[in-house]
Amino acid sequence: MDENKIIITVSGSDKVGIVASVSTLLAKYKVNIEDIKQTLMQGHFVMFMLCDIKTSELNFKDLKNALIEEGNRLELEIWVQKKGIFEKMHTIQ
Repeated sequence: MDENKIIITVSGSDKVGIVASVSTLLAKYKVNIEDIKQTLMQGHFVMFMLCDIKTSELNFKDLKNALIEEGNRLELEIWVQKKGIFEKMHTIQ
């Protein structure tokens, strides 16, 4: 399991600039986006990002807080989890 991988989930009302804002914040702290999926469900924006924080200027906790603050500014919900924990939570036994 790679401790440097995180999953970011963004959810809320669709508006211009969501992907740009989140991506800009990640670039600012040198976080690499490895995969991104987004969709619109009846006007509701949902995005999943797989990122690598190996070269990040922030530790996991501080990056998570920065993303949550950005979500609040954009009036969106942003969740940040380590990939291993995310996978365990979404594995059917």
